[in-house]
Amino acid sequence: MRQSQGLSHFLSQLPSWLIPLFDLVLVVVFIYFVIRLLGEPQSLTRWVIQGFIILVALLLSSIYVSQWLQLRLLSFVLEKMLIGAAVGVVVILQSEFRRFLEQLGRGEFRQLFPSSSNDKLQPDNVLDQILDAVRELSQKRIGALLLLETNEPLDPSQFRSAGVTLNAEISSELIQTLFQTTTALHDGAVILRGSRIASAAVILPLTEKSLSRQLGTRHRAAIGITERVSDCLCIVVSEETGSISLAERGNLQRPLTRSRLRELLELRFSPTVERETVAQDLSRLTREVSSQGKAIFDRSVRLFSSKSHRRKK
Repeated sequence: MRQSQGLSHFLSQLPSWLIPLFDLVLVVVFIYFVIRLLGEPQSLTRWVIQGFIILVALLLSSIYVSQWLQLRLLSFVLEKMLIGAAVGVVVILQSEFRRFLEQLGRGEFRQLFPSSSNDKLQPDNVLDQILDAVRELSQKRIGALLLLETNEPLDPSQFRSAGVTLNAEISSELIQTLFQTTTALHDGAVILRGSRIASAAVILPLTEKSLSRQLGTRHRAAIGITERVSDCLCIVVSEETGSISLAERGNLQRPLTRSRLRELLELRFSPTVERETVAQDLSRLTREVSSQGKAIFDRSVRLFSSKSHRRKK
């Protein structure tokens, strides 16, 4: 009882602007975690969540204004729309919510926050395996379509068909085998995620651009997916000519030699020293700011505690 009274007395001594600021920080943190849990950058899920947050902000502000103007009917309608929007988002993202609840029930807390550090290609052995496979496929004139994720995993809703999940280690031999016409998985794209082959036989959306007749379905698919998603690259090996192409952001570069393809991939995936230095500086600055903020908060608590103690005396 005394502790609750002491806490209420301590809160009453705080500045009037501190509690609303703390409330706002909690809301921002909550929104961040919701977006982090349920969506990836450039994915439809992320855009749906962000759109829902914007809609909720607009509805809440409209409800506040209508209540202030004493427009009861409008306030009632807006409140019902807010409830309907929440239910609609749950229905739209039911698969994501189900996956989230399953991971939460199993105690898989680490998987709730996927790390992107392992989702980027390493410019050493993995890149060599990819280039070796592309060279062999090009020399043998075996058609191939490789989709390389450059950031977070792509949303399967971006594909016309999600294909078959493999989760196998990248190797030149396996990539060549997947595109052999005698295999069941040769038709479609192979998704490369970090150092793993995520899936095969993935059907990608085709571009609606008018292209040259020399470009086949694989080239149209490579341009189509890179038009929709910016965080990916597509390597295409032509079945007719064996030429190598690279699609990014809806643009196709062709024909490419193996050395030129290596340069483009290294430029896209290899972290530079400057980026690493900036990241270290930002990390150091974040730690300093957090430590200073904690020190200021501790001093403020001590100051208010000493003032309240003096008033009691």
